[in-house]
Amino acid sequence: MAVTYFKRYRMEMDLGKIPIGRPVVPPGYQLLPWHVDLLELHAEVKYFSFRHEIDAQLFPCFTDLSACRRLMQDITSRTGFLPGATWLAVFGGHPSWLMEPCGTIQAVVDSAGEGWIQNVGVVPEHRRRGVGQCLLRSCLAGCAQAGLTRVHLEVTADNLPAIRLYEGVGFSVARTLIKPAELSWHSW
Repeated sequence: MAVTYFKRYRMEMDLGKIPIGRPVVPPGYQLLPWHVDLLELHAEVKYFSFRHEIDAQLFPCFTDLSACRRLMQDITSRTGFLPGATWLAVFGGHPSWLMEPCGTIQAVVDSAGEGWIQNVGVVPEHRRRGVGQCLLRSCLAGCAQAGLTRVHLEVTADNLPAIRLYEGVGFSVARTLIKPAELSWHSW
């Protein structure tokens, strides 16, 4: 094992300063609000969104479907879990069995009463179609509806498309972090 270090940004947004607006759902997509019956689909989308990305080196749980399931169970069992800010994006029409899950987002409230967005994930085939922005805006609307005024998230500095997405909806870099990760030889 070798230790390497990743630069990450803690980004934040003051919900009171930026109008959230109603999210525009891209044609052919739908957003499904949180329901416990969707936990497995959220976990699968996490897995397919992150398993080959740089964040999987920092968070090895993204390389294993059962670990993604445990992560979703952990997030949704927290006292500060925000069901109204948790969404699953699906592609396709009716009936529901024809829908393809393709995006996920969750939010929690910390002990200081501030929101934290967890794991914005869109599977590669559905990126650059507005799905991530729609998920993010829907999540922020849920955070505002819950009475939150400040929301945070973390992103790896090399993930430029994600940073552009977050800045595009009003997030700004508040802090730079360095995170160590143990990498096995096959991760390099």
